[in-house]
Amino acid sequence: MKFFETSKYFSLKKSTYINLRWIAIIGQLITVNVIYFFFDFRFNLILENSIILIGALSNLYLIYINKNTQLSDKTAFLFLSIDILQLSCLIYLTGGIINPFSIFLIIPAIFSSSNLGFRSNLLLVSLTVLVIIFLTFFNQPLPYPIKEHFHVDSYYYYSIPIALIIALIFLNYFALTFGSESRIRKEALNKMEEIMSKEHELLSLGGQAAAAAHSLGTPFSTMKIISTDLLERFKDNEDVKKDIELLSSQLERCSEILKKLTLNPIIEDNFIDRDLTMAEYVSEIVKSFQEVSKKDFIVNYDQNSNPLNITKSIEIIYGLRNFIGNANKFSENKIFINIKSDSDFTEVMIEDDGEGYPKDVLSKIGEPYIKSFKSSIKSKSGLGLGIFIGKTLLEKNYANILCRNSQTRSGAEVSIKWKNEDLLKL
Repeated sequence: MKFFETSKYFSLKKSTYINLRWIAIIGQLITVNVIYFFFDFRFNLILENSIILIGALSNLYLIYINKNTQLSDKTAFLFLSIDILQLSCLIYLTGGIINPFSIFLIIPAIFSSSNLGFRSNLLLVSLTVLVIIFLTFFNQPLPYPIKEHFHVDSYYYYSIPIALIIALIFLNYFALTFGSESRIRKEALNKMEEIMSKEHELLSLGGQAAAAAHSLGTPFSTMKIISTDLLERFKDNEDVKKDIELLSSQLERCSEILKKLTLNPIIEDNFIDRDLTMAEYVSEIVKSFQEVSKKDFIVNYDQNSNPLNITKSIEIIYGLRNFIGNANKFSENKIFINIKSDSDFTEVMIEDDGEGYPKDVLSKIGEPYIKSFKSSIKSKSGLGLGIFIGKTLLEKNYANILCRNSQTRSGAEVSIKWKNEDLLKL
């Protein structure tokens, strides 16, 4: 999605927006009438209340005529524009830019920066700036009690719209920046949930296939014995013999298909559920890469290690696999994996002999949608989603992760460390 493109994914929750508008409308109504009747300020009360009524009618339109639960980018832009124009009319009739309530003019544009697309937000900011400039030079006198007179020096008078415009741009920039980062992170988290959902479905499917293969083993064996017996009895009858041989071959085929559907037909079915040490986690992942990669995986285990059995976790497997996969992708020839475990901590250190993390992304490692400008690795690098997903999954499972360039080798280094007491919670 281009930055300047209004996305169809931007929308505004209608019920929240309606409630905010009711608060604003009721506040306007109370303010106008209290100032007129209790403080004896004189202005066109009927016209002021009529303008407030327009805002109320537009809210009723949203409630009873617009049936959508989410307001599209275009619809939200239209109604926020109405809010700006409606408030500007009230302020025009009550002193213009020196009305203390003129600060509320910047709220709709700031509100839009975190909910609407860039184009809509830019138009609302432009509209607000034009309204502020208009109210600076064109307005009705500020209402005041009959015995008093309010005068503002021109230096102070013109500083008010300048301050409002600066505040509008400044707050919009920050809201737009934080809103964009929040949307990017939300999208990345959604992708992570989608990937993990698929992983769980595959694991569940493998488990079901393993259970099916185990459960159907006895019936298949029985049918195999019966087919062998029938073949012996009808060996002289060519027509029946061919049918029995076909039946026997299809039974074998069914058995083989069920075995292939399991996660690993060579290993016992309880492999899916048994606890693993960290070394076994890494070993299983490295084996999967060695089948398709010609690079050397050098795995070292601390001789004084205290292996700890951990409940098998798809999140840990996927997180470790992401970091080992990155090392495999960016290394020249070798990937070094060191596993240490004592009575207090368990650590997995992953290093490679590649070029290491580029300096322009090193400080952002772990954030989604980042890309290096370094030409030598630009073709290999993605959007940072792999590291983001792996880091998020492992940190969710109590890991502390440190990504940096190796101090002993040329490549990148990732330290993944757990407290043993946290691993036992899994």
